[in-house]
Amino acid sequence: QVQLVESGGGLVQAGGSLKLSCTASGMLFSGSTMGWYRQAPGKQRELVARIYTDGTTIYADSVKGRFTISRANAQSTVYLQMNSLKPEDTAVYYCNKFFAPVRWGQGTQVTVSS
Repeated sequence: QVQLVESGGGLVQAGGSLKLSCTASGMLFSGSTMGWYRQAPGKQRELVARIYTDGTTIYADSVKGRFTISRANAQSTVYLQMNSLKPEDTAVYYCNKFFAPVRWGQGTQVTVSS
């Protein structure tokens, strides 16, 4: 059974940093393009960043230059380093396969205070 477990969220002041982790089980992690998504209250879930199996990364314009996605295949874990956080980054953050998403995890809450 596929499972995604996100962690690392919290409350931080604007300009601060957080590093999120997502560990996958029950799937071929190393062969999967992985994405980080977020959903703010009253808004649709949006793709923040993705990382391909060859390490290629792509970011949404809103986070480019501030967020860094990375992966550790041996640990079946994808990370999201978030720097220079803004109040508009406040959301629940999720990871999932970019192609053929599986059941969503519980997400991790990120709250950025101004």
